[in-house]
Amino acid sequence: MRVGYLVLSRHLLVARTMSSLLVEDVTKEFPTRAEPLRVLRGVSFQMQAGENLAIVGPSGSGKSTLLNIIGTLELPTSGRVVVDGQDPTGLDEPRLAAFRNCKIGFVFQDHHLLPQCSVLENVLVPAVAGGRVSQETVQRARRLLDRVGLADRLIHRPAELSGGERQRVALARALINQPVLLLADEPTGNLDRATADRIAHLLLDVQQDEGMMLVVVTHSQRLAGKMSRQMELSEGRLQEVSGQGLSGSS
Repeated sequence: MRVGYLVLSRHLLVARTMSSLLVEDVTKEFPTRAEPLRVLRGVSFQMQAGENLAIVGPSGSGKSTLLNIIGTLELPTSGRVVVDGQDPTGLDEPRLAAFRNCKIGFVFQDHHLLPQCSVLENVLVPAVAGGRVSQETVQRARRLLDRVGLADRLIHRPAELSGGERQRVALARALINQPVLLLADEPTGNLDRATADRIAHLLLDVQQDEGMMLVVVTHSQRLAGKMSRQMELSEGRLQEVSGQGLSGSS
C-alpha cells in the first residue's frame, strides 16, 4: 500500500510544481467604538510547491487571523492572497467555498471530527461537500488512513480514538481533495510531547510526499523548528527569523 501511495504522490508532485502562494501587503482591521483595531499591517510573503513555513508569535498577535485570510475564511481589509495563480476574493460565496474545498486543506488544534461518523466517513466529508465521492475517492481515503497509521480504525467513531489518532484522521481529511496548500493552526497544541512529535513528523512527511505547500501557525518552538522556514508575527508585522525566502511585511 505504501508503494502505491508513493507512486501516486510522485504524479501529484509533478502536477504541482507550478503551484504557489502569494500574500501581498495584507492588512486587517476590526471596527471598535474608538478607532479601528489594526491586527495585520502590510503582511507579505510567498511560497512555492513543496515548501513549508512556521508562523510564530505571541498570543493575540493575529496568527490565526492571518491563517484564516490565507484560507479564504476571512477577507483582508486590503491587500491580496493568490493561491495557485488565482485571487479568490472576487468569487461569490458558492464559488469561493468550492475553491477553498478544492485547493486548501485545514488542520486545527481541535480536530472538528463529526462524532456520529466513522473515521472513513469523516475523511470523506470534504469530498461529499464537493459532490464527488467516487470509488477512486474512497480508495484514496483508505490509502491516506493507511498512510497515517489508521488502516485498522476505519469504522471507529472519534470517541473511540486517542487525541493523536483524532488528529491523524483530521490530517487525512485535509488531504482527501488533493489540496495545493495545507494550513495547520496549532496542530499539536492539545497533544503530549511524544504524540506532538509524531504528528509533526507525519505532517512534514505527507507534505513532502504530496508536494503541497504547508503553513503552520504555532506557539511551539519545537514544532516551528522542524519547518524549513520560520516567520514571526509581532505588532501586526511579519518578519523572517530563519530559513530562506522573502522576509515579511514592509
